[in-house]
Amino acid sequence: MSNAAPAPAPVTPDVAAEELRILILSLARRMRIERNDESVSPSQLSVLFLLLFSEPQSPGELAAAEQVTPPSMTRTINSLEERGLVVRTPHGDDARRVEVALTPTGREFIETTRRLRVEWFTRRLERLDAGERAALEAAAPVLRRILEED
Repeated sequence: MSNAAPAPAPVTPDVAAEELRILILSLARRMRIERNDESVSPSQLSVLFLLLFSEPQSPGELAAAEQVTPPSMTRTINSLEERGLVVRTPHGDDARRVEVALTPTGREFIETTRRLRVEWFTRRLERLDAGERAALEAAAPVLRRILEED
């Protein structure tokens, strides 16, 4: 008779998916804490990041991308504009439409936030051994593929 502990039950796909979901969500939440200015809300910060990679956009396009109502997006844009982080300009082809773009101050603000987040994550990665870092690097294409499946 052996004193060995019984082998653990195999992890089912739904249990693995739930654990990974919680870990990814927790990591993203923790990373979002690292930012330039606490007075800018997460939804405002999201709009700034969106504009960094795809500016300029109409308020309607921003609302659709952020999955909020146009009046909600208008309030967000107004607040960001008051802080000097975005500017509205007339659309080139249609004077009735406006486009929203980052100001130089907005671009600097969001770049500082990006830098703070990368620095935080880099410090965490440096605590890992080479095998752990390699495993995370190998996971990047898989995570990208999961995101592209929609």
